[in-house]
Amino acid sequence: MQQPTFLSGLMRKLDLLSEWTGNLISWLTLAMVLVTFAVVVMRYLFNVGNIALQESVIYMHSFIFLLGAAYTLKHDGHVRVDIFYRPLGERGKAIINLIGVLCLLLPVSGFILYISWDYVASSWALKEGSQEAGGLEYRYILKGAIIAMPVLIMLQGVAELIRSILVISGQEHLLKPDEEHAL
Repeated sequence: MQQPTFLSGLMRKLDLLSEWTGNLISWLTLAMVLVTFAVVVMRYLFNVGNIALQESVIYMHSFIFLLGAAYTLKHDGHVRVDIFYRPLGERGKAIINLIGVLCLLLPVSGFILYISWDYVASSWALKEGSQEAGGLEYRYILKGAIIAMPVLIMLQGVAELIRSILVISGQEHLLKPDEEHAL
């Protein structure tokens, strides 16, 4: 096997970031289920409500969606129209992926980042909290994930772009063995 190039090394590091983020965020799924169970038990067995606990479920769900999107992209779990894609060979799939990243993923993610910036910045400047009495006082952190999502997706998009370039240029040997048939 040939030594990895700068591009293949960068691709691996970006993949690792998405993998790490996704694995970390996945634990919120378990926490969300347990907290939801606690909210239901408190409400229906003890007739006690807790706004902060209820809001925490919304926060966890939002973090799972926003911060797990790059992990989903890395594992090809996003929506795709397979009518044309599925029958293509590895090189054809790489060309479709390259066009998709350049024409859709990066521009849309960049647009989301651009239009969200002032909204999130003002929330951080105000240290925005819950509108509900007894709610969580960290809404600005939640809104910060709106900025983190397109950044993480764009970084994973760069990894996908590199992966596609390696396949198109005939350098599949620079991919890890389990990545060679991932396209």
